[in-house]
This record gives sequence, structure tokens and C-alpha cells, in this order.
Amino acid sequence: MIVLFAGGGTGGHLYPGLAIARALVRLDGSVRPHFVGARRGIDADVLPATEFPHTLLDSHPLYRERPWRNWRTLRGAASSWVAMGRLGRALKPRLVVGTGGYASGVPLMWGWTHRVPVVQHIGDSHPGSTARFLTRISREAYLGFPEAKSWLPRGRCVLRDTGNPIEPPPDITPDRAVARVKWGFPASARVMLVFGGSQGARALNQAVAKWIEHGLPPSLCLIWATGKGQYDAFKQLDSADVRVAPYLSPIADAYAASDLAFVRGGMMGTSELSAWGIPMIICPLPSAAQDHQTANAVALERVGAAIHLPQSELSAERLDAVVRWTFEKPARLESLRQGALGRARPKAAMEIARYILRLLET
Repeated sequence: MIVLFAGGGTGGHLYPGLAIARALVRLDGSVRPHFVGARRGIDADVLPATEFPHTLLDSHPLYRERPWRNWRTLRGAASSWVAMGRLGRALKPRLVVGTGGYASGVPLMWGWTHRVPVVQHIGDSHPGSTARFLTRISREAYLGFPEAKSWLPRGRCVLRDTGNPIEPPPDITPDRAVARVKWGFPASARVMLVFGGSQGARALNQAVAKWIEHGLPPSLCLIWATGKGQYDAFKQLDSADVRVAPYLSPIADAYAASDLAFVRGGMMGTSELSAWGIPMIICPLPSAAQDHQTANAVALERVGAAIHLPQSELSAERLDAVVRWTFEKPARLESLRQGALGRARPKAAMEIARYILRLLET
């Protein structure tokens, strides 16, 4: 029973698909996921290391700022359509699961035109143009943020509030004091986690570096993932109170020790932090497509899970003031923690997989 997973280009579109596929296989061993991704982006690096077969297409996004490059988008769409025809005839899939991004467009359209049921995972609070359009041909859409409903067209597509499929925390989370000691921090310390994705976030890194130079608040320790490409510029700031790393893998060790996080507004990172009950100071990437990271930050701030700090307001002084305000009263931090837990959906992958299996059984 072949199920095609289509999406990628970025981790936020690829990793949810992998989580759903693994949940499907755990629930029903007869399901055989096959991934369709893009030759550009991370798909070519990540998919060969997984347990799933895959096909990479010459997919391109719309080049809105450089429209003269859209000939590549048209050429890629045409060649991808032909490739999907060959793949579809060979595999005869029962269902196509779209996980977002430009790599999902052609496979989902191919599924619809060939009467193969189509579903989507839509992770952000402000869905992208591809996801909004493809909702019109989808049987079901699984929403990472309930706020996405207001952006999606009404029709036959069933919108389900599932949350984003993440690696859930353990059923019994590690003791926070013990986790701090493993990082070399005092058991009574306050710990803040800083990360901006696998590539890092230069604006966040520069603000944190200046903040450290000016002096951190008393008893505050940092776990700081700079991103692999920026590590050399900041590694000299590693100290007893500041642990600097290029990348955190496994990141669960950092989650277990942290009271607060300073992050971008990506859907997967914020969903994982919510599941761990870690309040967030979110500084969205201003250039994110359709400013969806700001929409995520605003949504989480409204439910009391996060503090939205726009990059236009970011400085070492402003960051210091926000962190001190957050830690000033234990009840304030606890309220934010409860707000984060209120948005937690740690079992989202299994929930989505069950919905998909219901469709496969019909």
C-alpha cells in the first residue's frame, strides 16, 4: 500500500512528513511511504539517509523578487509532471500527502487529476500560497496552528486541528536541576536556550554576543546554538555560564535544562518548545515567506505562550530587559509555561497517521 509524501525544500516541510510516515508504519506495517522531494534544498541530503525510498524532482519556487528566473519554475514544473507520470504508473499510490513548500505542488496536482486522494499537513498559522490553493483539491488538511483556518478556503476539505508532528518529549521528562548539572551549570541556575535553526540566525547571534559582553543577569546561564556556519565567529564566548555549540543534536538535552528560549518563529521549533512547556521569546525572521514567522509569534503571544520581539526592536539592551522582566516574578514565568503547554500537541504525528489510515480504509 504505497503512500506518496510530497514536500520539502526546507526542514519545516520535510521533517513533518518523515514523522507522519514513521507513525503510519508503526500503526500499519503494510503502508509503504515513498517521498517525492526537490533536488535543491535539504531533500537531497536528508532523504538518502532515511529508511524510505524517494524521488527528487527539478522543482523550483516562484521567484517573486527575481521574476526573470521563473522560466526555471515553468521548466521544472513540466519535467516534474512527466516524472510524476512515470512514478505514478510504477507505484500506483493509494494516497498523496502534501507537507508544504514548492515541492508539493506538482505531486498533489498529479494526484488530484488521476483521482488519487490528496491530503495536506499545513504547519504555520499563516499558510503559504501553495497550501491555500491546494486545499481546494484536498480531502483533509491537518493544521499545526488552529489560526490557519481563517486563511483557508471553505469547501469540501475537512480541516483538522492536530498540531505539528514532532518528536515528543519522554513520558517522564528529566529533572530540570539534574539536566542543568549535566551542562555544567549550578542546579539552581536559570537557563535560557538560544537557537535560530540549523543555519543559525545572525541577528539573534549578534544580539546575544553583545549581551554577554555587557553582562548577563545574575544566575542566568545560556545554551547557545549558533548554527554551523556561524560557530567560528562566536565560539570564543564559551564559558562556565555560556555553552556555545554549532548545533544541538540531540536537542532534548537542552530542552530538559531550559526555563526559557530565545528563537525564531519557525513552526517546528515553536511546536517542540510548547510540548516541553518552555516559554519563548520569539524574534521572527522578517524575510520569511509571507511573514509567516511573525504570524506564528503573534498567535503564540496571544495565547500567553510567548513574547513577540520583532527584529526591528532587537538589541542587547532590549533582550536583557525582556529576559529580566520574564524572570522577575515566578508567577509570570509559570503563566508563560502553562500557555506553552496549552498549545502542546506532542502526539500530532500519530493523530494524523490515524486520520490517514481511515481514508485508506475507505
